[in-house]
Amino acid sequence: MTWQLNEGGSIAGFEQTPCEQEHRFEVSTREDLAAFPSSEFGPDAQMPSQTRQAQLREELCGASTVNYLQGVYDPNGRYSIASILPPAEAWARGDRTMLCGLQVTDAAGTPVLTSGRAAEQDQARVLDVGQCASTDASNTLRAVDCGEPHHLEITSVVSLADTFPDHTPSVEEQDKYLGDVCTTAAHDYLGGEENLYRIALQPFWTTHSPAAWEGGSKSVNCALVFANNGQFATLTGSATQGREALRIDGNPPPERPERRPLREDPASKAPVASANQEPGAQ
Repeated sequence: MTWQLNEGGSIAGFEQTPCEQEHRFEVSTREDLAAFPSSEFGPDAQMPSQTRQAQLREELCGASTVNYLQGVYDPNGRYSIASILPPAEAWARGDRTMLCGLQVTDAAGTPVLTSGRAAEQDQARVLDVGQCASTDASNTLRAVDCGEPHHLEITSVVSLADTFPDHTPSVEEQDKYLGDVCTTAAHDYLGGEENLYRIALQPFWTTHSPAAWEGGSKSVNCALVFANNGQFATLTGSATQGREALRIDGNPPPERPERRPLREDPASKAPVASANQEPGAQ
């Protein structure tokens, strides 16, 4: 199903569309509320309140939608289980069909356009390269403008499906793989290792719990952060704009000591530390 969103939030052009095309809602099941063994949804009944609609969604849509996905569902992923009641005019005419299904929403809870069937998609909730994000107490990422206070700046989206094709990777396995991948992503994003050194941020990455992986979430984000006593410092500005634009807890990035330039290993063409530099030193 899809529809148009007009200014002010009104909906128009509600129509069916193939899942392969852009849509806002994928129907998993249809429920006839008239079959309820009570008069709650009888011919003269008013439409359910928002609270009652939420209860109906939990009662009728949860299990049936997970079954529609053959049990592969990450409740903390990008898809949420939702329901749609008939328009008010159709309800008044006696239509009691409730659609259960899946949708992807933005930060305001508005369904956004997606393509393809949910069962065939990566369910991971990831942000795009170049976006900045803040975190909350539940470690949920929320995209914000990089000019606003934030904690991470996204450098890459990494699919782990091909890296771990035959088993559920532990967090330790993911960490081991992503350490090098996300460090390289940071270099590429900023235009080189020297720029990462000067901006004083550190590579960071997200991982998935076994439950999330088995629920269909396979992609993660690489990002840049500044660790401050085990917590994320508050950043303002984009790291791509250099030290002059970036602020860390309201201050410019800390000064970095001069160091001898990296030399290149002619055999591997990969940069290696100078002879007097400790391995891994920045």
